[in-house]
Amino acid sequence: MRILIIGAGGVGSAAARIAVRREFFETLVIADYDPARPSALVDELGDGRLSAAQVDASSADSVAALVREHGSTHVLNAVDPRFVMPIFTGCFDAGAVYLDMAMSLSTPHPDHPHEQTGVKLGDEQFARAEDWAAAGRLALVGIGVEPGLSDVFARYAEDELFDEIDELGVRDGANLVVAGYDFAPSFSIWTTIEECLNPPVVYEEGRGWYTTPPFSEPEVFDFPDGIGPVECVNVEHEEVLLMPRWTKAKRVTFKYGLGDEFIDVLKVLHKLGLDKTSPVRVKGVEVSPRDVVAAVLPDPATLGDRMTGKTCAGVWVRGTGKDGAPRSTYLYHVADNEQTMSEYGSQAVVWQTAINPVIALELLSRGEWGGTGVLGPEAFDARPFLDLLAAPAPAGYGSPWGIEEKPIG
Repeated sequence: MRILIIGAGGVGSAAARIAVRREFFETLVIADYDPARPSALVDELGDGRLSAAQVDASSADSVAALVREHGSTHVLNAVDPRFVMPIFTGCFDAGAVYLDMAMSLSTPHPDHPHEQTGVKLGDEQFARAEDWAAAGRLALVGIGVEPGLSDVFARYAEDELFDEIDELGVRDGANLVVAGYDFAPSFSIWTTIEECLNPPVVYEEGRGWYTTPPFSEPEVFDFPDGIGPVECVNVEHEEVLLMPRWTKAKRVTFKYGLGDEFIDVLKVLHKLGLDKTSPVRVKGVEVSPRDVVAAVLPDPATLGDRMTGKTCAGVWVRGTGKDGAPRSTYLYHVADNEQTMSEYGSQAVVWQTAINPVIALELLSRGEWGGTGVLGPEAFDARPFLDLLAAPAPAGYGSPWGIEEKPIG
């Protein structure tokens, strides 16, 4: 396996730091628009299998040329979702297996954005599914942590824990604190604005996908491992678009523990138009307001040494268990920032995102996962993934996951 990671930011760097401890690949190229970033990472890691390159992720031709130049067999897209389609297309053109952690962007319904879906997350990619299948090629989409690991949990729950699923409810929360900053998102603010201010999507059997207003249906969810109760709200996310394609769940939701302060900041950005991506002219220069917001905030990848706490990702499954009785179960994974920083030099949120595509790449290299077309994590057997995630190193990745029973009703 010859891997190309596009993007040397927080998640791409974390993926490289995780991958170098494994033996399943032959070469790993790390590419970025700024060639200094992957060069510094390659020097830091000191692994002879690694090399650095420059790429324009907005150009499918640039991506395809780089894939061909290095003979890359598998490409991990580790840049923000506005570059999904050029990378996706470049990989198809060059014949490489494609993996991403966020899917092609959505467009709200022009007339009823808080009731009906417009262009949904991933629609552009799924529109090309037949092309990928006919060419015998695989695009594994949404294989970060959310989407990604929570989707693997959904597959595991349906196969091994439940006879019937009433709801797959992805719930994400944390107690992370960043010292020295009044406001410092732990993940890409560009992506966070996109998913939090777009109309959230909900899936229901018989109704299909529909939307609600941002931050709707608040609920308090009690997270494990000392995180505790966090208020969560509906947020647009890929799991709701992926899980119904490969599971029989009657309802699918995604709720994120943002907190009142974070929600207030996002609302202000929206009111001021600072969430917009279309360029505006400022003193003769064309700039995107959202890019300006991202530029003035600290890079999440640099916050690890100022951050304390844990982040939790998982799926709350409610339905009928294998014994025929009602069941309410939360399958989850927790990342502790102190541990991820001490062991990998990556803060918890980006590390928890990055470990999952690396595991997927290893399963693909072993032939334990495989297929053609545009597939989500739910399309694969969950047990090999979860076993490899939890198994102690060096056999596995030494990162256990958990199951917690919740009150029924």
